[in-house]
Amino acid sequence: MADENEKAATNVAPLRKAVPCPICRRPSAREHYPFCSDRCRDVDLNRWLSGSYAIPVADDEAKADDEEM
Repeated sequence: MADENEKAATNVAPLRKAVPCPICRRPSAREHYPFCSDRCRDVDLNRWLSGSYAIPVADDEAKADDEEM
């Protein structure tokens, strides 16, 4: 019975297409999606916490509103 469960688990189709890891571009792993490993996940977290990733903002809200129109 255990052999049947193991065979069934190996024949499971992936739910989503494998995408490259955003850090190192290797194929992503199911356990660490969208990353390939814990290391790449930690690198990304460090970049967020250190402020390397930033969302651009307008200095003056009035200028930002004028540019959108």
